Amino acid sequence: MSYENILLEKEDRIAVITINRPQSLNALNAKTIQEIGSAIDELNADTTCRAIVLTGSGEKSFVAGADIKEFSDFGQEKAEELARNGQNSLFNKIENTSKPVIAAVNGFALGGGLELAMACHIRYASENARLGLPEVTLGLIPGYGGTQRLPKLVGKGIANEMIFSAKMIPAQRAKEIGLVNEVYPIEELLTKTKELASIIASNSPMAISKAIQAVNLSDTDKGFESEIKYFGELFDLADKKEGVTAFLEKRKPNF
Repeated sequence: MSYENILLEKEDRIAVITINRPQSLNALNAKTIQEIGSAIDELNADTTCRAIVLTGSGEKSFVAGADIKEFSDFGQEKAEELARNGQNSLFNKIENTSKPVIAAVNGFALGGGLELAMACHIRYASENARLGLPEVTLGLIPGYGGTQRLPKLVGKGIANEMIFSAKMIPAQRAKEIGLVNEVYPIEELLTKTKELASIIASNSPMAISKAIQAVNLSDTDKGFESEIKYFGELFDLADKKEGVTAFLEKRKPNF
């Protein structure tokens, strides 16, 4: 499939999706959201892909936010439709995809950009990254899951501070509060993210898929029972047989 606003590259078992709108600091418009969602679908169906890296073009911005021009004249009905469609077609899709998605946050991750990074399973950031949810300065609130995912990552108090104040935080502060996993110099960010993706890609894709589902239910009343269920299901799958056999034979598994 060909894309206009993103680049899709595949190398070994890792795919890299690059949001490629440098003229607008990679701001999210409807077409870009649609294209990222389509790429996620494409990679989910690709059995050779084991892990996905999501980043922005250039060194200034991961995603500087949503493209405000697209919705500046919306009323309530169209605004709710925008948020619902965005969440269902991309943000929730990333969070619930069967393959791990790692955000390489290179520069600004604001508004919808931070929400996009938070939908990913893991976040690495560059030293020049700046993260924030500035929606209240527009008389709005986050609409792509920001009010729900941020408290789960950093706690309600810090989430409230970030959302209510609309202030940006630097990468190192984001690491301190658990919003990003690691911080690297910009020139090392993508390499380090790919290294993590490569480690993940060597492990059981069946187990990782079940782990994603279980972790996503960790803050619900179905969490523990789901873990038991998925744990049991894996015992009847090929990866468990290969993993246990390799362990007993003292060799690396071939998943």
